[in-house]
Amino acid sequence: MLKAIPTVVLLLLLYWYFRVMLFGPLEKVLKQREELTEGARKSAEASLAAAEQKSREFEKKLNEARAEVYREQEETRRKWLEDQTAQIEQARRASEQAVHAAKQQIEAEAAAARDNLAATAAALADEIATTILTRKTGGRS
Repeated sequence: MLKAIPTVVLLLLLYWYFRVMLFGPLEKVLKQREELTEGARKSAEASLAAAEQKSREFEKKLNEARAEVYREQEETRRKWLEDQTAQIEQARRASEQAVHAAKQQIEAEAAAARDNLAATAAALADEIATTILTRKTGGRS
């Protein structure tokens, strides 16, 4: 058993040497690698969250811009309809005035024609009466 003691001591020294010289730095490197990987993953997650936030903001602004365009289009359409309605109303008033003026002109012409007809009828009646009376008296004499 005494011969095994130097082997055990040598194995313990070898174990301690490997632990200090090989496994210690290896664990340190692996730990740093894990920390860097974890940091990169967290950074990527943060970047993804920031990108999603920017995407939501962009969508919100895009929807607001669309709503503004639709509002402007609706306002333009409403103004156009108001203008069109005003023009139609103006044309309707102008046509009513033209019809009223034409009716007055027709009434004036009809009154003038009635007066002319009355005057002509009276003159014609006198002439007919004179002609009839002249024939009746002319045939007796």
